[in-house]
Amino acid sequence: MSESPSLIMIQFLAWVADRPRNYAQAMDAWRSTCPRLSVWEDAIIEGLVRIESNANRTVRLTRRGAAVLEQAQPQMPATSDAHDRRAAKTPTKIPAKISTKTPAIAHAAAL
Repeated sequence: MSESPSLIMIQFLAWVADRPRNYAQAMDAWRSTCPRLSVWEDAIIEGLVRIESNANRTVRLTRRGAAVLEQAQPQMPATSDAHDRRAAKTPTKIPAKISTKTPAIAHAAAL
């Protein structure tokens, strides 16, 4: 990649890296007929992902793809990681006076 990767390319690479995916899942989620949105094809052409020849046809990042993803992701301080884990475990409180029968506009006004 001569220029920095697009946001959609970074999202695609992160999606592939998130957990094991197979070819059918990748095609279902990322195939496009729009010539301006060819992230799946671009990633293969640029050598960022590979399709393994196993029974599942697993889609994986190449070393180059992993490097592009690592370089694109912002470096976060170690303290924010612990804060993010605590925040994820803390349930969001919903104001008691909002009921499920209240129209959406009233919800916004109550918050």
